[in-house]
Amino acid sequence: MGEIKDFYCTYGNSVGISEEVTKGLELTFPEAYLHCDSMVRLSKALKEHDGASFCELPFCHTVEAEAMGGIINYGNAVTGPRAKEYICTSVEELLELPEMDFSKGRIHEVLLACKELRNQGEHVVLQVSGPFTILNVLIDAKYVFKGWRKKPEVMKEVFWKLGDQILRFMEEAKKYDVDLISYADSSGGVSILGPKMAEQVVSEFTYEFLKKVEILADDKTLMLLCPKTTFALLGTEKAELKDRKLSGPMSYGEGCIEMIGKAKFAGQMCIKNVGYQLENGLFKEVKLK
Repeated sequence: MGEIKDFYCTYGNSVGISEEVTKGLELTFPEAYLHCDSMVRLSKALKEHDGASFCELPFCHTVEAEAMGGIINYGNAVTGPRAKEYICTSVEELLELPEMDFSKGRIHEVLLACKELRNQGEHVVLQVSGPFTILNVLIDAKYVFKGWRKKPEVMKEVFWKLGDQILRFMEEAKKYDVDLISYADSSGGVSILGPKMAEQVVSEFTYEFLKKVEILADDKTLMLLCPKTTFALLGTEKAELKDRKLSGPMSYGEGCIEMIGKAKFAGQMCIKNVGYQLENGLFKEVKLK
C-alpha cells in the first residue's frame, strides 16, 4: 500500500462572488441563489469573469444536505449559502433522514438551471458533494469521528445511504443534459482524516462508490474528481493515471470537454483552477482498477 498524498487547493477564482461579477446583473441576494433564472445569469457572469470554458452550478456545497432536511443560511453575495444549524445529534438519526426530492426546492432549481444553460449551448459542471461535506451540514463533525471509532458499521451504513442519494442526484443530472459532473469531498481529505481513516474510507466506500459512478460516464458525460480523491485512490492503489493525447495544448477545462465520451474520470487538477494549462497536450485519465 502506498502513501496518500494531499492536494493543497491554491486556486483563487470563484471564491465568493465579487461585486464586479454581480454589478449590472440587477440581482438581489440571497434570492439569486434560489431560482433557476438568476442562477443561469450568475453562472454565465462567473464564467465570463473567470475566463472559464464552462459554467458551474451550484454556488455552494449545501444543496444535497438541504434536500435531505438540512437547515441553510443562504448568506449574501459575498459568503453564499452555508450550514445554519445541525439537525442530528447522533449518527443513527442520519439513517432516518428522507431521500432527496428532485422535484422541488433549490436542488430542482439547480437542475433546471443546468438544463437552461445547456440549451444555450454552454458546457455545465455540476458540483456534487461527497458524504463528509454533506455531513458537515447535518451533524457536528465530532459525532462523525466518534462514530467511525465506536460504531463503524453504523457509519458504513450512513455513508452508503448518502452515497445512494448522491448517485441518484448524478443520474437525475444526466436527464437534464449535464455533461460534466464533479465529485468532491474535501472535508474528507487525508489532512483532516489522517492516513489510517482516509485509507479506511477508500476501501469501505469511495472505491466501490466510484465503480458505480463509472457506469454513468458515457459518450455524453465525463466525471471529474477532486485531486484529493484522486490522490486517495492512487495512494491505496485503487486507481492509476493513463495519458490521453489531446488535439493540442489547452486549459484543463477545455481538455475535460474534449475528453467527454473518450474517458470516464478526470482528476489531475481542481476544475476551479481555470488557469491550469495542459501545455504538453496530455490529459491524465483516472482509471479505476
